[in-house]
Amino acid sequence: MKKYILQSIRLTVVLMVLLCVIYPLLVAFAGKLSKGQGDGETVNLNGKVVGYALIGQSFSKPEYFWGRPSAVGYNAAGSAGSNKGPSNPDYLKDINNRIDTLITYHPYLNRSDIPADLVTASGSGLDPDISVQAADIQVKRVAEQRKIDEGKVRELVQRNTTSPLFNLFGPSHVNVLELNIALDKISK
Repeated sequence: MKKYILQSIRLTVVLMVLLCVIYPLLVAFAGKLSKGQGDGETVNLNGKVVGYALIGQSFSKPEYFWGRPSAVGYNAAGSAGSNKGPSNPDYLKDINNRIDTLITYHPYLNRSDIPADLVTASGSGLDPDISVQAADIQVKRVAEQRKIDEGKVRELVQRNTTSPLFNLFGPSHVNVLELNIALDKISK
């Protein structure tokens, strides 16, 4: 029995060193080699950090593109979905309110034209991207609000569209924060 206790203690010490010291140091080193040096990919404007590329933000003014709704108020510390199923009456009420808001600001839309990502929150509640279709349906509103040619705004959406890896893995998408920053730049 003494033999097994000593083996267990040795194994515990080895695993503690491996998993509590070496592994975290390797992860921190790998993070320092990434784009944001382990601190996240920041988006800068005039030398000032205005947000993070991988965390959504709330835009509610009609002169900006709107992102995907958040179940957690875009709070990265509380990342979560709403956990409400599609038959939950509160969830359905939220969805219908979002659809009504979209139709109020986009009277040219039919309910069936509204992409799901403009009325449903993502699983994390922090999705920074919208589909190209979700950006396209907002072009007219944004152009009218900013008194900019609709073609310029549409071109801006195209320039800020990111294709999936190798054009295979997932749909194209638009980062809302980066698009709105580009929009502010051409509006001035």
